Amino acid sequence: MLNFIWIFFFATAFIVALIKLLAFGDTQVFSQMMQAMFSLSKTAFEIALGLTGVLALWLGIMKIGERSGFIQVITRWLSPLFIRLMPEVPKNHPAIGAIVMNMSANALGLDNAATPLGIKAMQELQKLNPFKDTASNAQILFLVLNTSAVTLFPVTIFTYRAQMGAANPTDVFIPILIATYASTLIGLMTVAAVQKINLFDRVILAYLGGFSAFVFGLLAYFSSLPQAQMLVQSALISNVVLFSLVMLFIAGAVFKKVNAYDAFIDGAKEGFDTAITIIPYLVAMLVAIGVFRASGALELLSDGLRNIILSFNMDDRFIDALPTALMKPFSGSGARAMMIDTMQVHGADSFAGRLSSIVQGSTETTFYVLAVYFGSVGIKKIRHAAACGLAADIAGILTAIAVAYLFFG
Repeated sequence: MLNFIWIFFFATAFIVALIKLLAFGDTQVFSQMMQAMFSLSKTAFEIALGLTGVLALWLGIMKIGERSGFIQVITRWLSPLFIRLMPEVPKNHPAIGAIVMNMSANALGLDNAATPLGIKAMQELQKLNPFKDTASNAQILFLVLNTSAVTLFPVTIFTYRAQMGAANPTDVFIPILIATYASTLIGLMTVAAVQKINLFDRVILAYLGGFSAFVFGLLAYFSSLPQAQMLVQSALISNVVLFSLVMLFIAGAVFKKVNAYDAFIDGAKEGFDTAITIIPYLVAMLVAIGVFRASGALELLSDGLRNIILSFNMDDRFIDALPTALMKPFSGSGARAMMIDTMQVHGADSFAGRLSSIVQGSTETTFYVLAVYFGSVGIKKIRHAAACGLAADIAGILTAIAVAYLFFG
């Protein structure tokens, strides 16, 4: 599947560029595509280089959590759920603890922490995978849940909106929470349908019901706060919770007489090795995305959608935010740039500006996560991972559009 997607990006870009050159005399398009190739290959390396320190840090902390026994406690608590969602993962396996930590970091909007924890989870799941070049059911479910991860505290989006002059930067908080929740739910349901997971199992329903109650309770609490206080408290809670987890790991190590420093060093070494491993995969995917964008194929897709919407006499205001939506599955930094550009052109408090912010917070970057997570363990055959991840993306984007019209239309 990755092979098909990769070739599709290059082939489509070449055809579009050729048409622009021969039919419209655009002599710069191939130059722009080559510049994108060199620029994105450098960017991919810089991302991997930047990830090295972060991977070393968080995999080191994870190693302390493992040896102190804290992650095993979390694993035992969630094992009843995951042994039903991922029956091939043994009860109390280390992968479950890593998955929980990854999802917690995503929920807190801490992307830098979530990526190394996600890679750690994928590596643990790979140990159980009998076919090392093919994604297992558990790995696919984890990846889809990761790409559609519920974000409870989208602090970075609030910050960008504040920088762009939004009167109330956090007015998109509740719409983002609704959109990202819908994305996660559809992602889970799609994978469950393919893998024949029984979501009506009493244990699964109990966990999902408890999680839903927590999300909506959090939503009710934050919606009752003044806008400025919401931003401050969400940022504060995110940072306090994360650092408290670090201290719990260290305290557990002290209590169990584990050498926390040595554990950290051992985990950090794993982080360095992992960062080196993902460079080729990252270069391959980011270059393909960059060429696709530089050729103008993405712009043609957006314009085509606008014409279709107008032909049905429908409200086309959401089209101005579609570049963010179309870029989101492929490139997180690209989607972020699209969001900022939309707010610059139309205004942070415009319908398009708000919608682009909601879309940015509704899902993760599917193909980036595919490249990094599967690349970190050498998986080449991804089976239904991309299709299910894109289903979650589409659900998040459509819900984002719906709630934008509901709240700001």
